[in-house]
Amino acid sequence: MGTEPDWEHAALLVVDVQPDFMPGGALPVSEGDRILAPLRRLLESGRFRHRVATQDWHPPGHISFASRHSGRAPFDTLGLYGHPQMLWPDHCIRGTAGAALHPALPWERVDLILRKGTDPQVDSYSGFRNNWDPRGERPPTGLAGYLRERGVREVYLCGLAREVCVKWTAEDAVEAGFRTRLLWDLTRAVDPGADEALRADLTRRGVEIITSDRLPG
Repeated sequence: MGTEPDWEHAALLVVDVQPDFMPGGALPVSEGDRILAPLRRLLESGRFRHRVATQDWHPPGHISFASRHSGRAPFDTLGLYGHPQMLWPDHCIRGTAGAALHPALPWERVDLILRKGTDPQVDSYSGFRNNWDPRGERPPTGLAGYLRERGVREVYLCGLAREVCVKWTAEDAVEAGFRTRLLWDLTRAVDPGADEALRADLTRRGVEIITSDRLPG
């Protein structure tokens, strides 16, 4: 496959652009609001035939919330089903304003909204697969099949947060066989200080990192 995008077989994946991840939200990502205007322009450009959004959608008392675990604080780590689990502030609780898709974006241009994190006992970062469950498995969300049935071969990722849900989605996209490009300028990180290591890790795993100004058309 060449270096130019194959728009007929490409999908834009917009990850978790929700108020709780914006400055002032329950789990703020530094400068998360800076991606809104350019992402709106990209969605309105009509460049991508296929457009998917993921939405964090937790029930109250989700197992990933620090408040669920006595004596634990946000950003502590514990073992869960044989793997480390970061504990988060309560965020993106289904039906709340913070869990809504951000009102600044034209969501009517999105074909599919995939809600994740809905199981109270299992966290879910990636749009393609949940985190580990009590059986030690990472169940698929169905997104890979949805894209394949529409002829998608390559995906472009943006959204929040860069080193958590965007990263996991990108890695799983590669694993699922999609050519994967991350639009770096349309993401932001909880910890920008880790960006250099993150870029190296993603590149090593087969994710191509570009910026939106490199998109032709």
